[in-house]
Amino acid sequence: MATQHTKDKSVVWDWLTTVDHKKIGIMYLIAGTLFFVKAGVMALFMRIQLMMPEMNFLSGQTFNEFITMHGTIMLFLAATPLLFAFMNFVIPLQIGARDVAFPFVNAVGFWVFLSGGLLLSTSWFFGGGPDAGWTNYVPLASREYGGLGIDFYVLGLQVSGIGTLVSAINFLVTIVNMRAPGMTMMRLPLFVWTSFIASTLILFAFTPLAAGLALIMLDRIFDGMFFIPGMGGNAVLWQHIFWIFGHPEVYILVLPAFGIISEVIPAFARKRLFGYTAMVFATMIIAFLGFMVWAHHMFTVGMGPVANSIFAIATMTIAVPTGIKIFNWLLTMWGGKITFNTAMMFASSFVPTFVLGGVTGVMLAMAPVDYLYHDTYFVVAHFHYIIVGGIVLALFAGLFYWYPKMFNHKLNETLGKLFFWIFYIGFHLTFFVQHLLGLMGMPRRVYTYLGNQGLDAFNFISTIGTFFMSAGVILLVINVIYSAFKGERVTEADPWDARTLEWATPTPIPEYNFAQTPQVRSLDPLFYEKVHGDGTMKPAEPVADIHMPNGSILPFIMSIGLYIAGFGLIMKSPHWELGGNGLIVLIVGLAITFGTMFVRSIKEDHGYYIPASRVKEEMNSKGGN
Repeated sequence: MATQHTKDKSVVWDWLTTVDHKKIGIMYLIAGTLFFVKAGVMALFMRIQLMMPEMNFLSGQTFNEFITMHGTIMLFLAATPLLFAFMNFVIPLQIGARDVAFPFVNAVGFWVFLSGGLLLSTSWFFGGGPDAGWTNYVPLASREYGGLGIDFYVLGLQVSGIGTLVSAINFLVTIVNMRAPGMTMMRLPLFVWTSFIASTLILFAFTPLAAGLALIMLDRIFDGMFFIPGMGGNAVLWQHIFWIFGHPEVYILVLPAFGIISEVIPAFARKRLFGYTAMVFATMIIAFLGFMVWAHHMFTVGMGPVANSIFAIATMTIAVPTGIKIFNWLLTMWGGKITFNTAMMFASSFVPTFVLGGVTGVMLAMAPVDYLYHDTYFVVAHFHYIIVGGIVLALFAGLFYWYPKMFNHKLNETLGKLFFWIFYIGFHLTFFVQHLLGLMGMPRRVYTYLGNQGLDAFNFISTIGTFFMSAGVILLVINVIYSAFKGERVTEADPWDARTLEWATPTPIPEYNFAQTPQVRSLDPLFYEKVHGDGTMKPAEPVADIHMPNGSILPFIMSIGLYIAGFGLIMKSPHWELGGNGLIVLIVGLAITFGTMFVRSIKEDHGYYIPASRVKEEMNSKGGN
């Protein structure tokens, strides 16, 4: 019989045990932001070191550790979870679902990701961070040359990758199986489509990364020989394994960013997204070609002219479907009644900025020319125009766009626009001149340089730009705090007059999202009902008892077990000099992990029901689905 869930919980216990996709999305947002700030501070310190010739702000070893951790954290522990924050919060709402397919697994994904990130960060307390670059190239990362920090890199990313992998599988199943009636695949919002394809990429890209990290772990801890040339191994093999993951990883991050832009621009241009079908197929083609181009990172290792030519042509081909997207965004804005609020400013500035990053990518795709660009600051400038000029600008657009739905109030627009200009100007100051530094021959990954080489002025300008970007992020933090107390409260469901299904839910969103599953009749279903209906979604079912999953502390405990197990393996490293029995720690960690899995397997947990009477009462009070 249906029963109402009435158990009172403390706030801390509620968040530790939650399986609600909305709360997990907010936890991803907070965790990703903290890692983003940490990596940003490292970038600021590195740029201060390079501000003038022969500076002594950082030592060479500290610089190497910062440059490694900056790249690793930004890609694995900041950009990915920040995108996962929006994917978790928005996807079920956009497809008319009450939660993701596997709420328990969703919680496991978050806590395991977080424990892997914390395990990687623990390296600072045991002699320093990893120092072989975020790509962790051997032989720099081999046991002979790489210290204990590399072991934290290997085990931290292995644990974190498990969380990312299970989350991606969850998104795939959710999008395939949980769509509302009438929500066909070709009616999915572009953000859902791009998240679906990015999750597919995670499935195929994170598995070779996990295998490669396992091989390095065997080399470093268990006397393996996979990457040691003197013992019959092959150092270049690691480069292939890493970049078979590494290049799709760029699209794992960029495609959901494309999806965010494809939601924000139509909402504030007051127009349907131009060329929806072309956008969907362009996304698929980008994802497919993303796996065909990994060796363009390796033009200088000696693969030969045939291999170089194949990968060069495949790389240039990606410009075609990406160009389709650029023109579709421009044509969506063309003739539209554009509202230039903060979200739209970030979204529209994304387009030309990302084009510049793409153009320099095509330049790097030409193998003979890459011999000149390779390992110079030109490459640094290129991928920061993709990562910051693409992904980070899209994240900020999504933050200002979905913030009212996530936190029930808007961010301050005046502070938001000031933040946009400071950050955007700082970004171009920082990275545009790095193209010129690269063309002048400045190598990347160097912690100092001699004066009077023509590099001084551009390095100084680049560092000034990072101060602007830092000031912008501080202003965003001030905006978040100010808006929490003084911001415009949002009580209506649809403050932006938007087009998609998440704006049909009441604000604040009830735990069950939709009192009645909506009937979808078109692409942009909410906009369709505004034009052809009464502005509200038609229900596909009567009001009935709603089944909800129970919260669980097991995902949190499981993540602690994996953290301990990873630490136990690190203690078995030849570089560990602090004593203790790593095998016992490993066994304890695995016992906790598999113990929680066993408890989950034998414990019957059927969830609980919210009675229809309570649902009707809330519908009447909120006046919505």
